[in-house]
Amino acid sequence: MKYRTIGTGPNRREVSVLALGAMLFGSVTDEKTSFALLDRYVEAGGNFIDTSDNYAFWTDGGQGGQSEELLGRWRRSRGAGAEIVVATKLGARPLAPGTSYTDNPEGLSAKVIRESSERSREKLGMERLDLLYAHIDDHTVPQRETVEGFGALVAEGTVGLLGVSNQAVWRVERARALAAAAGLPCYEVLQYQHSYLRPRADVPDDLFPDGSLGHAGAELAGYLRAEPALTLVAYSPLLKGAYARPERLPGDYDHPGTPARLAVLRDVARETGATPGQVVLAWQIGHELPILPLTGVSSLAQLEENLAAVDLELSEEQRARLDAAH
Repeated sequence: MKYRTIGTGPNRREVSVLALGAMLFGSVTDEKTSFALLDRYVEAGGNFIDTSDNYAFWTDGGQGGQSEELLGRWRRSRGAGAEIVVATKLGARPLAPGTSYTDNPEGLSAKVIRESSERSREKLGMERLDLLYAHIDDHTVPQRETVEGFGALVAEGTVGLLGVSNQAVWRVERARALAAAAGLPCYEVLQYQHSYLRPRADVPDDLFPDGSLGHAGAELAGYLRAEPALTLVAYSPLLKGAYARPERLPGDYDHPGTPARLAVLRDVARETGATPGQVVLAWQIGHELPILPLTGVSSLAQLEENLAAVDLELSEEQRARLDAAH
């Protein structure tokens, strides 16, 4: 396994370059399988596990919590401690069963930040959350209140690092500026969807009526170049299996640039003897920008394939070809 530092200051952590997503653990993925995946990941040197307080509310029409609860049971049964870095999120938990984060999210008020973080700590069995994200934006609450709410938890020692997901870059920068002016800690880890293939950014959905803010595009890449202390955690790097099964490719990837990039990706996969998915992960891990792929798996075979990508070295020429395709 390889490792990278996330965050700055006394709360910075060394994490494995391949993060493990636990979104469906305890719901779609049963407990026995989830425990086996977690055990194998840690055995291979992995130490960076990702969850959220709303995972996976859509599987049973509830409010989520199954993933955090399972991770709590696994941590207690294995005696896991500070060597395992657990990241969770708040802000997108539905306020009532049968609703969603698009129509009834808990939001990012100071009250929610405190109560939700306490609930997550209890479920995970952790005195301090290693990394806590603002899961989605909340335009109904002043950003200063959100910034101060997160900063208070760090000051109290119940949260280590702060992160943000699925927000416009200008909102992230505004929050960080507010925090800096007030002498408060703020977001250092950015979690956005990022893969080798590039989606259209102008396709609206229920959460983003003007086009997706959840994809790491050119603006976010430029922000990372300007702020080298930040880290991008890339969710859905394998596009839910679409590199192995092209019929799964989401519609917003249906544009002229996709075939060209797929062709180069497949060429490099043949040259290296790796799968296209492994090339994608290796391309991210060795990227000039600080990118940590976050992969979700449901079988040991999938996990082993992803773990093998950590040791896949792409040549400079191969990287240049991958980057130039458009």
